[in-house]
Amino acid sequence: MELRHLRYFLTVAEEKHFGRAARRLRMTQPPLSRQIQELEAELGFELFDRARRQVELTPAGVVFLGRIRGLLEGLDQAVHEARRASVGEIGRVAVGYISSLAYSGITDLLRAFHERFPKIEIALREMSPQAQLDAIKERSMDVGLVRGLVDDASLASACVGRDPLVVVLPAGHRLAELKRIRLGMLAHEPFVIFPRQRGPAFFDQIMSLCRDAGFTPRIVQEAPQLDDIVSLVAAGFGVAIMPGSIRRAGRKGLAIRPIVGAPRATLYIVWRADDTAPALREFIGFVRSTFVKKKAAD
Repeated sequence: MELRHLRYFLTVAEEKHFGRAARRLRMTQPPLSRQIQELEAELGFELFDRARRQVELTPAGVVFLGRIRGLLEGLDQAVHEARRASVGEIGRVAVGYISSLAYSGITDLLRAFHERFPKIEIALREMSPQAQLDAIKERSMDVGLVRGLVDDASLASACVGRDPLVVVLPAGHRLAELKRIRLGMLAHEPFVIFPRQRGPAFFDQIMSLCRDAGFTPRIVQEAPQLDDIVSLVAAGFGVAIMPGSIRRAGRKGLAIRPIVGAPRATLYIVWRADDTAPALREFIGFVRSTFVKKKAAD
């Protein structure tokens, strides 16, 4: 049984006339009649009562029509949705992001993406940079947003933003009186920082900046989450170097100051190099263009 036989049957059933059905199908009547006869022979029963002037369905034809109509409508819908998926209009993208992006407009970005591509489902999960990279390689995550260059041949990446780094101090700290802080002024300060295994690239950047300023940070506390770090700083356990987006957190008990020389943390979008899913392609393109527009507006 071929799909075209079913479409021929549906057209004749709707028109109740072989001639009109043939014109609608852009064919002549004799071939159409032969195709229906072949279908009936394959099924083993008649679909149409041809004894009357107007073609009528047999009882078996009525039942067959009820099933076939739904089947063909479902098939047409499947083709439509598959075509949209092939160009990235529908699908699912699992996205990882670092906690500091909660203050960098990630929700606004996702809202705008949903408005542009309402049929693409976004599964969002906050994860450490290293956990994101591992999940992407394991194919449990499609794309990630991390700070620092990714050196892995199996992954592709693109820079989507550069965030100025700032010094985060307890509100009553003596350095809070300054408008800008030279990193060398922190040489004797206790530091609160992310564990290196959560984000090696960002951790190494902070260590490198401090070494260039002539000292190695004295780390007294490590905390896995951004909120934990700012809470420890506010409580007086130490100072921290963080992306400037932390200003949007609105936390009390903190003094946030820019760093002399304005070093920046680079934000990258990362995905599997061999992943060509259309929905993923649309998400990557949207994120890159959105951050470019945001940078231009800033």
